[in-house]
Amino acid sequence: MSQTFRHPEILEIARREGKVTVEGLAEHFHVTLQTIRRDLSELADAGRLERVHGGAILPSGTVNIGYEERRRLHDTAKTAIARVCARHIPDSCAVFLNIGTSTEAVANELLNHPGLMAVTNNMNVANILVANPHCQIMVTGGSLRRSDGGLVGSQTVDTIRQFKFDIAVIGCSALDEDGDLLDFDIQEVEVSRTIIAQARKTFLVADHSKFKRTAPARITSLGNLDAIFTDRPLPGDLSRRCAEWGTAVHLCMSPDQSVSGNT
Repeated sequence: MSQTFRHPEILEIARREGKVTVEGLAEHFHVTLQTIRRDLSELADAGRLERVHGGAILPSGTVNIGYEERRRLHDTAKTAIARVCARHIPDSCAVFLNIGTSTEAVANELLNHPGLMAVTNNMNVANILVANPHCQIMVTGGSLRRSDGGLVGSQTVDTIRQFKFDIAVIGCSALDEDGDLLDFDIQEVEVSRTIIAQARKTFLVADHSKFKRTAPARITSLGNLDAIFTDRPLPGDLSRRCAEWGTAVHLCMSPDQSVSGNT
């Protein structure tokens, strides 16, 4: 069976079961694992599926991917992005890291930064930074979201408003061609807006998969941020618009490649 016939059936299985696996599809179609991986990559490139560990799922516009799946998605890209972002965070500053696997990757890259005061509404970030003995850690409090260790709600917002951060590092669930940052949880959106309002500089960390996704709630525009750290060129004419806004774009390559971008 050619890929022309496999692709529609793969999508139908994904719609019916919520997820497809490489091994399951290889057995179903009686083809090699490599063939199925190529099919899933082509469908992902076309925006029809989103790759996850061991398979793929349908892109969702109303419900976020589970935390464990997100943590494994594009981990090499996230590490490269985090490494470059951390280079732009000076020692001995006040930094906020919000909810998300990309900000957790940044936390891992800050373990050798002395003199930091790190504030977070992400329990995972706090646990990571414990390994940095020269970092003061403050957790905002709020309602714990068990699915990903995030803290949200009015208490979170009230705590954040007591600070003025040198740098805020935030993530998002999606980034559209207009440059709008999007998310799924309206409580998390309110927290993100408050973080941005209380920061002297705000950095967005987002890998290329966010360009192909959508979410219902708007956080803000890239034009209101100081920089975006990502692993591929921005879609459409967004790079040109960022230049007009004064938002720096840092293209962060994999560890064995060079790093370039606007500074």
